[in-house]
Amino acid sequence: MAEEKLHLFLLMSIIIILIWSGINPFDTFTWLLEVLPVLIGGTILVITYSKFKFTTLVYILISIHALILIVGGHYTYAEMPLFNWLRDIFNLARNYYDRLGHIAQGFIPAMVTREIFIRKNVVNKKRWLGFIIVSICLALSASYELIEFAVAKFTGTAAEAFLGTQGDIWDTQWDMLFALVGSILSLAILSKYHDKQLERIK
Repeated sequence: MAEEKLHLFLLMSIIIILIWSGINPFDTFTWLLEVLPVLIGGTILVITYSKFKFTTLVYILISIHALILIVGGHYTYAEMPLFNWLRDIFNLARNYYDRLGHIAQGFIPAMVTREIFIRKNVVNKKRWLGFIIVSICLALSASYELIEFAVAKFTGTAAEAFLGTQGDIWDTQWDMLFALVGSILSLAILSKYHDKQLERIK
């Protein structure tokens, strides 16, 4: 019961932040593109909650990922104020908020995928589990880059803030690399703790 209350708190917190983010965003089109995964994913999680409850660890991670996307949607990834401040203080080449977003793009889906695979017995041999999860996270990252490419092609300059390349010709490759690193770090850091949470629901 306590966990369900925490899950509800996380949901309501994200909804409140989502409403805030939609008030005078930097660019309305970019905001919609960035928060769309949150709207779709959140709807799926709410609909399936009674049939498949994730561990609290995974819900917390999903909430963090949603927060990163929502804040990025409000300010755009290239203009997030805190990371602009860090850029100026440390004389960095760019606003690195998008790098944080792409680490999360690997880090959080790795645990979501891991939980589904373990609980649904998708992979019989556990030694293959990590490799398959990392591969899926990298595929998701590449797919997102293809979506960005498609949006840019169809909308032209309207998608410039969504792409957030900040003049880096290797931005797409960096994005996928950070997602790859994020997924590996997630498995290395959280797998044992995740296993303990999974044991409670078996």
